Amino acid sequence: MRAADRRLILGLYRTRADRDVLTAALDHGITALDTALNYHGYTAHRQLADAAGDLLSRFDITTKIGFFPGGHDLSASRLRTAAEAIRSELGRAPDTLLLHNPERSPTWFTNACHTMTRLRDEGLCHAWGLSTWDPTPLLGRIVPVPPDVLMIRSGLMVPARVLDAAEQLADQIQPVELRGMAPLGGHSDDPAWEQVDTRLFLAAGQQANRIQAAVAAAFNLPAVQAVTAGTGDPAHLVELAAAARLDVNPDAIARYRTLIRERASVASSSEGAK
Repeated sequence: MRAADRRLILGLYRTRADRDVLTAALDHGITALDTALNYHGYTAHRQLADAAGDLLSRFDITTKIGFFPGGHDLSASRLRTAAEAIRSELGRAPDTLLLHNPERSPTWFTNACHTMTRLRDEGLCHAWGLSTWDPTPLLGRIVPVPPDVLMIRSGLMVPARVLDAAEQLADQIQPVELRGMAPLGGHSDDPAWEQVDTRLFLAAGQQANRIQAAVAAAFNLPAVQAVTAGTGDPAHLVELAAAARLDVNPDAIARYRTLIRERASVASSSEGAK
């Protein structure tokens, strides 16, 4: 995918909604937000509506349902109640509503997909989809209609097994849009980003730091149309926005995929020999 076609989505998992950050996002062409019902002690939607105020209408909002104070639940009644509460708290239906880690309750998965399509058809969201941390338990399960969005982990921190499972699930369910998340493994301050020169994954002739290069690589591990990344620092947000415009070296990406598959295979063989 050309860099010009990529989208960066501002994630609000660790970051509380802040008007300065939201303003900076709009100033740098970031017009999509990602949050969830259970973020920030189940207050994320109210916080976002309060902080954004009149800016809220300028954002495409994705949120997720599936986690509740009593645990993970994909029953139709819980999903519907959550969707109605989100619309009330935001003052509008979210643009995209995702099942949050449905692999936690795989036996409910197919019925939950039916529920999500009904919620969309009733106007409680404009699009529906899945957000999965580990797609493996979902492989082979029935999805009644292709979802609008599938969001999976992407980037250099994702194990080979999970990358392969994500691609298999995408091939199986044929989402309209494939998104990545956690491009830095959830931690931009991880020592790994100082120890590994991620700029080796970039096409020649570009200026970038290692964090930016890692985010650029996440658009290709696996190939996704958008990546969700979080920050509460406007300066860091500018760096992330620039990262989405970087071109990667496809040969370096292909070699990396081969390497991590081989390492995973060796590790699996060694474990089996014990």
